[in-house]
Amino acid sequence: MALEVMARASRPIPLDVAFRVEPGELLALVGHSGSGKTTILRTIAGLWRPDVAQVEIAGTTWINTAEGVNVPTHRRRVGIVFQNYALFPHLTAAQNVVAAMDVADSTEAARLLDLVNLHGLADRKPAQLSGGQQQRVAVARALARKPEALLLDEPFSAVDRATREKLYGEIIALRAHLAMPVVLVTHDVNEAQLLADRIVVIEQGRVLSTGTTAAVMADPEALRAMGVREVAAMLPAIVTEHAADGVTRLETSAGPLFLVGVQGAPGTRIRVRIMAHEVILSRDKPLGLSAQNIIAGEITHIVQGHGPAVMVHIAVGENEILARITRRAAAQMALRSGDRVHAILKSMSVARDHVVPDPAQPAIR
Repeated sequence: MALEVMARASRPIPLDVAFRVEPGELLALVGHSGSGKTTILRTIAGLWRPDVAQVEIAGTTWINTAEGVNVPTHRRRVGIVFQNYALFPHLTAAQNVVAAMDVADSTEAARLLDLVNLHGLADRKPAQLSGGQQQRVAVARALARKPEALLLDEPFSAVDRATREKLYGEIIALRAHLAMPVVLVTHDVNEAQLLADRIVVIEQGRVLSTGTTAAVMADPEALRAMGVREVAAMLPAIVTEHAADGVTRLETSAGPLFLVGVQGAPGTRIRVRIMAHEVILSRDKPLGLSAQNIIAGEITHIVQGHGPAVMVHIAVGENEILARITRRAAAQMALRSGDRVHAILKSMSVARDHVVPDPAQPAIR
């Protein structure tokens, strides 16, 4: 049940977009404020009608302006999580979830609240919940509609950074239960890179770039439009051992990696964010360094930026990491595609991200 979206309009902002989201896929719409991201979400939900539009899911048409079809919002099987969550303040968490159901089912409401880790909080009203807990209620309520598509409109913007980081992990875990297309609107590129399978970069109402997160992060025009400088790659890993000195050993497709402060029991799957500007490159394997992580890889390509830096893409095992170095350094090292290099990473400087969920859980359909 793929979601297909096409919308064109001249106002309130110029809009000309088209994209497709596959079942179980999370697609992030990324762009600056005013670029048209939320307007696109409103089009999908039926909250706004563009001049020309066509939205279909699983063969069902929600809007087709050419044929005069425009299904009202309440008849579209769509779940929406708004920026401010829009919970009913006089209802409990459970009652908010039940309110979204076609037929009231308190047992199902309790299951959904458990699914978003709100055990024991079903009887609390929004004012008695933290921002992060309110966000989880909003997600449970959106799922209570048994949606064919799930729309997330800047769902993390109303919480502090620490809560946001925790919620990222919970959304990653929740995705193991979702079988519908998911569209996330965000201006945070790191957020999109962490959560999304694919990214669509929107600039002034048009699609500037689209593709996998890795492909978009390799597109200089997309990076320029998003104002990105702190580019990172995500490296899948498995926790294997916590040493007494606080260093955790991880296994990756490129070999062992040693980091500090990593949570999770041995066997836990995580993804490690490696910031491109923190990677140092060497042609030969260096000796006598304090750095614990020296990973061998092969340069796949080098992307020239508009400034003094280049982005070097390095295949390491089955994955890829990025190194942002100066043009001068790349020229002095005479780096070319196909060259073997060693990437040097400090254990203390590699940012840690979130546990990858067990994919063996049943999906919500």
